[in-house]
Amino acid sequence: MKKIIFALLTAVGLVAGAHAAGGGIAWDKAPVNTSDTASLQNGAKLFVNYCLNCHSAAFMRFNRLKDIGLSDEQIKDNLLFTTTKVGDTMKAAIDPLQAKAWFGANPPDLTVIARSRAGSGGTGADYLYTFLRTFYRDPATGTGWNNLAFPSVGMPHVLWQLQGDRRPVFEERTVHGATEHIFKGWEQVSSGTMTPLQYDQAVGDLVNYIQWMGEPAQNTRVRVGVWVLAFLGVFTLIAWRLNAAFWKDVK
Repeated sequence: MKKIIFALLTAVGLVAGAHAAGGGIAWDKAPVNTSDTASLQNGAKLFVNYCLNCHSAAFMRFNRLKDIGLSDEQIKDNLLFTTTKVGDTMKAAIDPLQAKAWFGANPPDLTVIARSRAGSGGTGADYLYTFLRTFYRDPATGTGWNNLAFPSVGMPHVLWQLQGDRRPVFEERTVHGATEHIFKGWEQVSSGTMTPLQYDQAVGDLVNYIQWMGEPAQNTRVRVGVWVLAFLGVFTLIAWRLNAAFWKDVK
């Protein structure tokens, strides 16, 4: 329980820090569909290969991926490394002390990050979808990268080989004597291994998985909820008719 509370507080603290930085752009709508098993499976693969190097998902076990259609053998062959077992939790490969030395802080746990990042700009999935698509080169930062959704973020762009290198284009505008830089779009500097559309789809799958990981039972909960409401509706109708039949001869 202490670990869960710490993870939530860390994530909330990072959100506050992002807003306090005074930057950011409007969040794009994430293409989330936690019933799409193909998307979830691809997202799980991306998560293990690109996110799990630094970020843990300490409250999620690998064998829970069977809920999205993967078998134990598929999990072992495609998603496990070193001596990790199917029943183990998703622990980051990086040493926490090294992470703190490199990035200034230990990367937060991502188990419930999509649930904790919701804000006035949209859902937590919307934030993550925007964040992962708005990195750009910035020699002034320690990592050499910056982000429009989270200015001065300490995280490097781990997906840059997929997306390629892009440069944001700004338009200067003077408002009440102050100069503002308005984001207008992107200029592609070098190509990645994916087209822009393929990259957006891949990030959508990754965010979809992260959203599902925050509550793996959500689809079951929704299905059960529909059946419960249907049962209550039918039972209410039966009870109403029984009540009418019982009291019809009572004056």
